[in-house]
Amino acid sequence: LKNPRAFYSLMLLMQFALMGVFIARDAFLFYLFYELTLIPVYFICAIWGGERSIPITIKFFIYTLAGSLIMLIAILYLYFKVPGNHSFDIAAFYALSLTPSEQSWIFLAFFLAFAVKIPVFPFHTWQPDTYTVSPMAGTMLLAGLMLKMGIYGLIRFVLPIVPQGVAQWSNLTMTLCIIGIVYASLIALRQQDLKRLVAYSSIAHVGLMTAGVLSANEVAIQGAVIQMFNHGVNTVAIFFMIDLIEKRYNTRMMNELGGVAGQMKKFGVFFFVILLGNVGLPLTNGFIGEFLLLLGIYQKSTWAAAFAGLTLILGAAYMFRLYRKVFFGQASNQHFDRGDIKKWESWTIIPLCTMIILIGIYPSFLLNISEKSVEQILILFNQNNMVTGSL
Repeated sequence: LKNPRAFYSLMLLMQFALMGVFIARDAFLFYLFYELTLIPVYFICAIWGGERSIPITIKFFIYTLAGSLIMLIAILYLYFKVPGNHSFDIAAFYALSLTPSEQSWIFLAFFLAFAVKIPVFPFHTWQPDTYTVSPMAGTMLLAGLMLKMGIYGLIRFVLPIVPQGVAQWSNLTMTLCIIGIVYASLIALRQQDLKRLVAYSSIAHVGLMTAGVLSANEVAIQGAVIQMFNHGVNTVAIFFMIDLIEKRYNTRMMNELGGVAGQMKKFGVFFFVILLGNVGLPLTNGFIGEFLLLLGIYQKSTWAAAFAGLTLILGAAYMFRLYRKVFFGQASNQHFDRGDIKKWESWTIIPLCTMIILIGIYPSFLLNISEKSVEQILILFNQNNMVTGSL
């Protein structure tokens, strides 16, 4: 790693900005931290990324910046709508009585900004390329935390402030989410690059979470919240394992790998546990979130739940295909320097695998943490929906 001080300084700046996004109680501060995340990501990807990293990073930067500027317009409009001393306090935004037409365009402004970050189809095109060229540490932060900013923004801003906007645009937004789920899953089935496969898998999973949030019922939102955490654990774990494969075999292409299970038995066991969590097998952490999401989406739309359920089937198909080809396929090159998982590597992966199993067995502790917050968001959603309906 060249210039490690600069790299880790940027990583710390990125974590600082991410923490600011999730704890901000002021909409303008939220926006500042939301934009601040772009700066370290840009330099991490451009300087330490792979081939073609600069044009791909510029594409990512322009995409997200354009969406965020639209959100800034909506935030400023809400600021001037607060009576008396204008305020960016998010609680003051919750108390506003907005007309259906105001809610409609404000919803679009927020949704476009968050849809790029999540990303929702068709705003996803930056993600696979950015994941591919990013250094692995940057990819883990992108997948584990940055994508969650958009879903968090939908829950924190969109549901309580513009409930009528959610209802007005629900058919279109739900359709985009479902198309993204199916499209990304089918594309993942065709991938040879392990990072791109997981990138498309991530698009499918966050599409399911977004559909759950926009269903606007307690079961689906609770599922989205717990799945945000679980997806972060699973995605970080699988990217870490892919990085270990690439370091040992100097490739992450499936058609250039094979027979890994015979060389790395412990590694194969850990990878299989992570794979099960990613496909949502019962008694793993991925199951409870996906189950609640599908149940909540079903309450909103039967057809949407039916198509969303394809994530489970297609997800199992491309993940087990990956495992079969990489771990039990025909080895195409016998001259790589191999070695099973090392002690320091196991210190990273054992806690992640433990969380995958423990949350799958005992998910209620996560559900209990988020339950009151979800209930409060829905109280605001219903209150503002009733107030708007009476205007």
